[in-house]
Amino acid sequence: MQFADFAARAAELEAEPGDHATVAGVRRLLGEAGDDLPTVVRFLQGRVFPAWDSRTLNVGPALLREAIARAAGPNVDADDVEDELADLGEVGAVAAAYDFGGQRGLSAFGSGSREPLTVTEVDERLREVATADGDGSEDRRVEILFGQFNRACSDEARFLARLVLGTMRIGVGEGTVRDAVAAAFLAETADEAEADDRGVHPADGDNPATAPPDEAVTAVERALQVSNDYGRVAVVARDTGRAGLNAMGLEVGRPVQAMLAQAGTATDGIDAWGEAVVETKFDGARVQVHHDGDETWVFSRNMQDVTDPLPEVVGFVTAELDVPAVLDGEVVAVDEDGDPLPFQAVLRRFRRKYDIERMREEVRVELRAFDCLHSDGVDLLDAPLTARRDRLDDLLGDTDAVESVVRTADPDEVASAERTALDAGHEGVMLKDPESAYEPGRRGRNWLKRKPDVETLDLVVTGAEWGEGRRANLFGTFLLSARVEGGESYETIGKVATGITDEKLQSLTDLLEPYVDHEDGQEVSIDSAVVFEVGYEEIQPSPTYESGYALRFPRFVGVRPDKSPADADTVTRVARLADEQ
Repeated sequence: MQFADFAARAAELEAEPGDHATVAGVRRLLGEAGDDLPTVVRFLQGRVFPAWDSRTLNVGPALLREAIARAAGPNVDADDVEDELADLGEVGAVAAAYDFGGQRGLSAFGSGSREPLTVTEVDERLREVATADGDGSEDRRVEILFGQFNRACSDEARFLARLVLGTMRIGVGEGTVRDAVAAAFLAETADEAEADDRGVHPADGDNPATAPPDEAVTAVERALQVSNDYGRVAVVARDTGRAGLNAMGLEVGRPVQAMLAQAGTATDGIDAWGEAVVETKFDGARVQVHHDGDETWVFSRNMQDVTDPLPEVVGFVTAELDVPAVLDGEVVAVDEDGDPLPFQAVLRRFRRKYDIERMREEVRVELRAFDCLHSDGVDLLDAPLTARRDRLDDLLGDTDAVESVVRTADPDEVASAERTALDAGHEGVMLKDPESAYEPGRRGRNWLKRKPDVETLDLVVTGAEWGEGRRANLFGTFLLSARVEGGESYETIGKVATGITDEKLQSLTDLLEPYVDHEDGQEVSIDSAVVFEVGYEEIQPSPTYESGYALRFPRFVGVRPDKSPADADTVTRVARLADEQ
């Protein structure tokens, strides 16, 4: 498929206001993709690599502006591109505004003819960008991107720029792709597919031509849960249908999304389930451990490979497990007596790429496993929690990695277990439905978290202000935003400047500067990439911020490197919390 054709379809999707028509448009594009199907599916979601693959392009906004400027011609520099960005507000629109085709260089074309870009070639070149490393790697990335922009028409440039930054802005989320795969390759009849192509969209949205059968969506959803690879699922659905999807399972060494919890009370859980499994809530970093019988891998909540920084965890699992397994748990930092240390101590280990042995001596970490997703060739996602816990006990129950749990229908027992956890230095307890399956990526009502400390939200940093005086070279105030449900946009909810030392401000400035979009005096806009955990006393209505809410007495709790912006709290949740007050 030519990249111009992909870009044209993406432009149509961007202009489409209706959810059903968007699904139909994606369905048609998937049908046209041919051998490029897995790549097209990833590109629609702003991805070059599957969701489970931790590789990145390592291209920030500044490097992208440099590549665009070079492709735009000798009279344009990165500052000019930044000025255009300030006027147009979005880098795709800036890229589309330049006549790249008129600026061909000898490094891009020997013959002077404009060869069309293909989806395959764009994918290959972006993968080259991701592998560029060492001295001169930034220049190499710019050179590769320049070569692609230099051959791009307006629409191609728009979506290439967005793809490089991982945000397509076309209203195609994971649910849209899931439904489109089901509609494209698992349609019950040819008439349904034909009606979908004609765009038959009744006002009530119930026409089966625009909504694939529930059982088809369920089959795709399950395959996505176990594979975490939308491109692969699309190919399997097309080539082997539901039978192929149903045959897909977990693969040791390929992480899946973690199951998540909502806030709730003991009464909430017991009323809903009859009784609850009560587990310790650790103040650690979520991990998923994979062991194939010989080799062990450790992945963070964001599915980043953190095997190398955690050699003692790898050593422990390798020594204790004698069958392939996939475990869910947390890595906690402990002192000489084995008592837990704060979460920030764990982060020192996760961020370490060098001097691992020295850091290992300074910060000791241990695994605390609380779930088993796979054991000895058998997937356990659909098994009840109690069965998964039994298998976990079989694997590691005689070690410190597995703590005992309480199963009760008595809220007082929950409170007692919580006091025990708090006295031991942990965060509190988790409540889980004993019969619940493991649902990767879901934040359902089957897991509830109780946290007695100050209420917190996980919010995206979208701006900052330079400090004053001795802090003039540091960001001193940070603009926070909540995620808009089901999309790639964010709405501001307030600023935080409290609870941050000078040393911490330096590290936060270093962390955020690569994501600076542009500056206007003291104010800086920042691309959505970093998540803060922020405490607050109350949520108040406010006309000042886009979300319609503001945090009363916000204070910085910490950075959440284990969370991406897609994991941040939503405006919908903020509204619900405000109502519950």
